[in-house]
Amino acid sequence: MMMTREGSGRHAVPVDEPAEPEVSERATRRVFSAQCKLRILAEYERRDRDGRSALLRREGLYTSSISEWRRQREEDALHALGGTRSRPPVDQREREVARLRQEVARLQSDLAKANRVIDVQRKLSALLEQLATSSAEPSGGEPK
Repeated sequence: MMMTREGSGRHAVPVDEPAEPEVSERATRRVFSAQCKLRILAEYERRDRDGRSALLRREGLYTSSISEWRRQREEDALHALGGTRSRPPVDQREREVARLRQEVARLQSDLAKANRVIDVQRKLSALLEQLATSSAEPSGGEPK
């Protein structure tokens, strides 16, 4: 399929390959700080209808964001305005305890394996000793 593109004149110019726009693999979510949200809310409320629309276009926002931020502000949830969705920080001691517990579990598993190997070696040694003593007996006697 041959695509065309308008050239400098009024005639179409053939294009062999379509242009590939640069699109990121995954969109990133914008995060607004509490101060930024309050600033945008204050500016939104100072403007008239046309000014509000211009502000929303400039900031790339929807009225639903403004409504949500206003509701949070009215509930005196300033901390909710700046809240993050990340995991709460983990205490270093808890992290170290978890690491040590994993290491203990790994070492106990290694010890169990080593004990099994030692047990097999002990049985093999006893068997070899028994074979050595039975072959060392005089050949004239009856086997036990």
